[in-house]
Amino acid sequence: MTEHFLNYDFCDGRGCAKGNTHEYSHGAAPMNAVRPIAVKLDQDTRDRLKRLADAKDRSTHWMLREAVAQFVDREEKREAFRQAGLQAWREYQATGKHVTHDEADAWLAKLEAGEAAAAPECHD
Repeated sequence: MTEHFLNYDFCDGRGCAKGNTHEYSHGAAPMNAVRPIAVKLDQDTRDRLKRLADAKDRSTHWMLREAVAQFVDREEKREAFRQAGLQAWREYQATGKHVTHDEADAWLAKLEAGEAAAAPECHD
């Protein structure tokens, strides 16, 4: 008899399992099932986390989940920015089209002054 997926410790695309077993209960296992993960922290960090959690009237579990979520969001944005830079570099290498420093600086000065200014055109 298959229990509801929330009663399991582990679910993946093949099914669900309870505890340290490899026996699955096959059925509809949600792809976004929440699964525990262990993080080893030194005592000083644990104490600091506990103090912050107490000050914010939150659990340490909530604090860790929030910290990981913020970290992942930030790192995804950094990686997207890095990939955009690499793509721009590949495009420049392929076409040679560019904007000079002086052109970019003049455009940014207009924007800083509150003027509506179109970005300069790329050229060879």
